[in-house]
Formats: sequence, structure tokens, C-alpha cells
Amino acid sequence: MSVAQEAGPPTDVTRPTMTRHRPTAWATAALIAALLVLCLLSLLIGSGKTSMGRALDFVLGDSSARADAALHLAVVDVRLPRTIAAVLVGVALGAAGCLLQAVTRNPLAETGLLGVNSGAALGVVIGLTYFDVSSAYGILVWALVGGMAASAVVLLLAASGRAAASPLRLVLAGSALGATFHGMTSYVLLGTQSTFDVYRYWTIGSLAGVETRTALSIAPLIVIGLAIAFGSSRPLSALALGDDSARALGHHPGRIRLVVAAAVTLLAGAAVALAGPIAFLGLLAPYAARLVTGPRLTAQLLLSALIAANIMVAADILARIVIRPWETPVSVLLALLGGPLLIWIARTNRLLGLGTPGAGA
Repeated sequence: MSVAQEAGPPTDVTRPTMTRHRPTAWATAALIAALLVLCLLSLLIGSGKTSMGRALDFVLGDSSARADAALHLAVVDVRLPRTIAAVLVGVALGAAGCLLQAVTRNPLAETGLLGVNSGAALGVVIGLTYFDVSSAYGILVWALVGGMAASAVVLLLAASGRAAASPLRLVLAGSALGATFHGMTSYVLLGTQSTFDVYRYWTIGSLAGVETRTALSIAPLIVIGLAIAFGSSRPLSALALGDDSARALGHHPGRIRLVVAAAVTLLAGAAVALAGPIAFLGLLAPYAARLVTGPRLTAQLLLSALIAANIMVAADILARIVIRPWETPVSVLLALLGGPLLIWIARTNRLLGLGTPGAGA
């Protein structure tokens, strides 16, 4: 009798293990395909008068279309950078939201919890007021510096004391410092009308005017943040079992939380610097991912990033056509869609807990 015959058919115990990854695999493939389609549509659709047919000819390499300077400007200089930025921002916010909800064990946690948004806003205002920053790239740099500095202060406060880096300390430190930074921002804005005008445009959250150089300069930070995120998924899964269980498995709970918070800082800081504050995306994408994956954190991270990227690109396309020829800020669309959806989730008791990750997390 062969080994295969002796082994027999899969038992009821092994069959779920063999099949549990299938929904995630199918969902991943579907989301990647949808993202590619949305990216193509993003190159073809704009708020101007350029037709989709001519834009498609340009993308497919038609010589007459490639010779059209106006078409080149619309597709390459305007829509391509926005598409790249939308994907990067969506991936970053989706992964950051998933990590933050896992590390705080709170399915309502979002990326502003570590003070990144308020710190980025303060950085922008300081750069505009005291350093005469005028370029979009300069604003991005100051937003990034402010967001990361604010998050670093939150992490230092949360890591001090006996209950170092506990979820409660992270939340309290982030909330307290976020309010402080918001007050400082308001104080600086009181006497500078010109700064307020620029700040108001940045804070509405939009991808209009993003340049390819700007988007690509942020990409390395997001890649590093994603690498830390996926590398921390197993220790973070152990942490979901409880601090004592994590220690028994050889992990240091405080260190895990600090590493994960650093990854969230890189991801959320880069996203906020590039697009301004974007609400709801980092909250709803992890929820949708958990509907498919269950408590497996690595799968949650992957699907959350892909879901958020799809939503961000789709929202940016809608932002160009809702009130054409003008544009709607993408953050406004996401708030209009995300707010009612979150209320519906809460009213129907569909808000899933984070659960305990399985072994395959």
C-alpha cells in the first residue's frame, strides 16, 4: 500500500486548515484586478474636456495622441501622479489602521490616535508662518516632520512608567497631545491670514496638484512601514492572546507595541503629508478586511491595504466628476460615504471584535 493510500482522505480536522485561506486568496486576486482597472480609469477620467477615447489612445501608445501636448499634460503630468498618490495613500492608511486597531485592541481606532494628524497640521503651520514655505513639496516635508515628531513624543510618553506602552497609555497620550497640538495650531493661525488660507486648502484633504516627484519621494517611507508591519504581524498576533501569553511565547509586549506604533507613524505620517488628513479610510478598510479573513493579522494587513487603495482611487475619480469642471476634495467624499456607513455598522451591531489570531496569522 502506498503512502498516499495509507494517509487516506483529509480528515475534518485538516480540511478547514486546507481551505481557510481560499476566501483570502480570491479576495486578494479580485482586489488587485479591481485596483488595476481603477488605475486605468483614473488615467482616462478627469475634470477637464479631454475625452476618455483620446486618453485611452495615449495610454495605448497611439502616435498622434502622444504628440498632443495638452493630452500629455492631462494624462502624464496631472492624472498619473494623482493615481500613484492615491494608491500609496490608500495602502498606507489601510495598513496603518489595521495595525493600530490590533495594537490597541480597539476596532474603532484610527490613524489620528497617535497624534499624527494634529502634529502634521502644526508642522505645516510652523513651516508656513516662520520659515516662509511656499511650495507644495515644502509643505509635504513640514507635514511629515510634524507628524513624525508628534508621534515620537506620544511614543516616549507611552513608553515611560511601569505600564510601558500599554494600549491605554497610547490612547491617552495620543489624545492629550493631539488636543495640545491642535490648540498650538489655532494659536499660530490667529494672526496670520495668509497662512490660514494655505493651511485651509491643505487640511481639506485632496490629491489635486500632486507631482510625480512628490509621490515617489514618499514611497520609500511607506515601503519601510509596510516591511515593519508585516514583520511584526506574528508578534502582534501573539500579543492578542494577552501580555502574559505573549511573554510565555518569548515576546516583549511593550517592545512590540512601540515597533508597531513606529510603523503606524511612518505609514500615517507619509499619507497625511501627501494628501492631508483623510478620515474614515483607516477605520473602515480593516473592518471590511476582517469580514473576509477573520482574525488572521497578516491576511488582514494585506486585504486592508488593498481595500483602502481601491477606495482611495475610486474616491479620487469621483472627486473629479461629481461637480465637473470643478473638483470635490476626496476627504469630503470619503466623509460623506464613511460617516453613514459607520453609523449603519454601529446600529446593526456589525462591528466585529478583533478576536484572537489563529496560528496561521
